Amino acid sequence: MKNYLFLGLIGAVVSFSSCSSSNDETNIEPEKKLLLSKFTTVYYDNPSQPETVDQTFEYNNKGELIKILHKGLATTFEYIDGKPVKANFYNNKQELSYSSVFYYKGALLDKTQQTYANSLSRTTNYTYAANGQLTNITNCMSANCTDPGTSYTYSGENVSTEIISTPGSPSYVYKEEYSYDNKLNPHTNTNKYLRIVMGSPDVISKNNYIIDKSSTKTGTTWTAGETTTYTLEYNTAGLPVKATGIGSDGKLSVLHTYEYTTQ
Repeated sequence: MKNYLFLGLIGAVVSFSSCSSSNDETNIEPEKKLLLSKFTTVYYDNPSQPETVDQTFEYNNKGELIKILHKGLATTFEYIDGKPVKANFYNNKQELSYSSVFYYKGALLDKTQQTYANSLSRTTNYTYAANGQLTNITNCMSANCTDPGTSYTYSGENVSTEIISTPGSPSYVYKEEYSYDNKLNPHTNTNKYLRIVMGSPDVISKNNYIIDKSSTKTGTTWTAGETTTYTLEYNTAGLPVKATGIGSDGKLSVLHTYEYTTQ
């Protein structure tokens, strides 16, 4: 799985116990949720010097993600009635680098608008299919946007193909094709709008991908890239705790580990 922003998942734990009262009243414990508290990735591009990257996550008492920490950088989120309305991004000196405001059309996230310290702004637009699945993301610095952006096609509730296109000449197209297991992924329990903003197939999709096949198109020519095959280990709630990726050469390519907290 790629290194993106990551969240948690329901580990539904409901227990029932009978009371000894005359009316046989039943007490039901509240549902428990497992939220991702730490996500660690080790890259083995250079096996003698593997690179480790981790992210940690903080939540409020409603189970809403309020802070992500990564390499000294911090992202905080603000909510109104359960909807994220603003994200603030801080550098490693804890100075505000830029903010992102969320705009909605009905039940759908329409766009986010980023404003930077140098007064530049960028708008990220989101497009959906009739069933509400995200199909395209574009980033625009002006009203006349030429960015073809990132597009998604689906197999059921999972992203089967992700295509990232670049403007200009020559143009480049990057394609990722995915196959999945049948387990819920670690990001299932995050706010649905934040999952869209994160925009990664392993966040948007319902399950965990086990094959990631990449290719690149330059002009009209496609070139096959890396194919990574993952073996996953799960906890008793059925959530992944480890994903081991083996590259096309049969060697260890990447290792993801997941830690959870109970809400």
